[in-house]
Amino acid sequence: QVQLVESGGGFLQAGGSLRLSCAASGSFLSISAMGWYRQAPGKQRELVALITWGDTNANYADSVKGRFTISRDNAKNTVNLQMNSLKPEDTAVYYCNAVLRLYTWSNLVAAWGQGTQVTVSS
Repeated sequence: QVQLVESGGGFLQAGGSLRLSCAASGSFLSISAMGWYRQAPGKQRELVALITWGDTNANYADSVKGRFTISRDNAKNTVNLQMNSLKPEDTAVYYCNAVLRLYTWSNLVAAWGQGTQVTVSS
């Protein structure tokens, strides 16, 4: 019922910048939070950054603090991730995640994007 469409992945050298975007569409009542996860080969999927829709609280993984900035556009149901000073260890598949309410007074559910590849060369 909910679709998350990601864009902005690519290939670049260390020290460069990249911006990821994710737009939520489909049948849902409201968004509680949206964020980005990443998974590298042989590693567990980890939270990169998350932002809430109500009071704009944002949190980040320690490894990206000071380099990545997450933002949201309520009108477009979109979350963005500005990634600066990229390092080879940032190479991973990045997945958009949304926590949504589908119906009035229903439980919150999670939706996932298909993933977008980010590759950073040294």
